[in-house]
Amino acid sequence: MTAGITRMAAAIAVAGALTGLSLIGASGVAGASAGLGPAGRPAGPVTAYVVNFLANTVTPINTVTNTAGRPIQVGEGPSAIVITPDGSTAYVVNSATDTVTPIRTATNTAGKEIQVGAGPSAIAITPDGTTAYVANGVSNTVTPINTATNTAGQPIQVGAGPSAIAITPDGTVAYVASAIAGTVTPISTATNTAGQPIQAGVSPSIIAITPDGQTAYVVNQNINADTVTPISIATNTAGRPIKVGPYPHAIAITPDGSTAYVAGFNINVRPGQLGIGEVTPIHIATNTAGKAIDFGTNFPAFIAITRDGATAYVTSGAGVTPISTATNTAGALIQAGDGPGAIAITPDGATAYVADGGPANAPAHTVTPIDIATNTAGAAIQVGLRPVAVAITP
Repeated sequence: MTAGITRMAAAIAVAGALTGLSLIGASGVAGASAGLGPAGRPAGPVTAYVVNFLANTVTPINTVTNTAGRPIQVGEGPSAIVITPDGSTAYVVNSATDTVTPIRTATNTAGKEIQVGAGPSAIAITPDGTTAYVANGVSNTVTPINTATNTAGQPIQVGAGPSAIAITPDGTVAYVASAIAGTVTPISTATNTAGQPIQAGVSPSIIAITPDGQTAYVVNQNINADTVTPISIATNTAGRPIKVGPYPHAIAITPDGSTAYVAGFNINVRPGQLGIGEVTPIHIATNTAGKAIDFGTNFPAFIAITRDGATAYVTSGAGVTPISTATNTAGALIQAGDGPGAIAITPDGATAYVADGGPANAPAHTVTPIDIATNTAGAAIQVGLRPVAVAITP
């Protein structure tokens, strides 16, 4: 148990340095955006899987009835989740035991834990579903997992403090952001070899790739940087940093690839003053930032965009704010539980599920469904203690 606590403390310390939020915050972004595959999915109900950090469980939610199923036991400190494109398996990162737990979605049963590197914090799966890549923030490696056999391959060395990973739409390259090193490392998925690190800025901590696979956008999460670095995937070269709002820590790109939305906040502006929260739209064709959308003293934390690209939903401590992507204007705040964080949207675009993690000193244990047609919150669904990530079957 002591070893497990030590590993958890180390993982949280590294992730905190990388994201400024905590391991929970970093993993929530990854978990909310990953694992939504296109064709080839099995018939059956759509399920939302919720990672409960303090309960060491994953709760399946039937999205038709909004009822929670029996909790699935995983490793200690689960913090991120991704689902294979065919929807057959969910992979859960356990930060305290340095493992990944595969869950068979047909039966909601957990398989044998897969050993990875120290301090795993992020996971992504290739579009063909054959390989999961796990970023290990303490051992400075990425572990490839063969999803057919659930076995870990040889660790791949990357820059210090890897905290985020994204894979190109064609599945050929995995990009790994390493905050301590200040680099992004491209990994060839054909050979599992790392290429030349790309200098990305101060504390690159989050990464997103455009749907056309041309550009990777890297969020530099540092109070003195406040930038996003575009990387040309064809040449693996970094472009001019784009200035965004304070302390950026989340990014989402519209399905048509026209706009990237970056959430940020600065808690300590000046002594005695409240913080500033903003969401900055970036015009991808020109790599220029538009006018920031003001969140006042509400601190935007996570972003999910509807499948039609019409609305970006942004969670904050106060609730969930819908942003019209056509006008970049914020709609009325939707109340959603205590401390709304990670968010994911169903494939049909009908419902957003928001993890209500609660404040640091008072963890919560609910998920709030939001009807996207009416922007109204439904009844809270009971899950495990401190839900930090949500992924939905394709």
